Amino acid sequence: MFEYLEPDASGASNLPPSSRSTSHVRPERVRHMLYGSLAGIDRTIKILHALGYTDPNDWSDPIPVPPTSGTTGATTPAGTTWMAIATKTVLIE
Repeated sequence: MFEYLEPDASGASNLPPSSRSTSHVRPERVRHMLYGSLAGIDRTIKILHALGYTDPNDWSDPIPVPPTSGTTGATTPAGTTWMAIATKTVLIE
């Protein structure tokens, strides 16, 4: 159903030749965000890599998420929630 593409270093289009001429297929960037403990984020990144979806280098370094006042957000047992982001290009048919 979905096909995803990695950008090349030159920024040139890496769409297959048949997709470039097909007007009903369009690339779209999708951002994935993981929230949780460092161990949970690391494990999820490794699972997505094992499934062939993302490379571990596609993800940002984890950054701490500041606590929000007045809400009960998800916190890890250590009390700090972390976030990592990856962006993929998918073809929408």
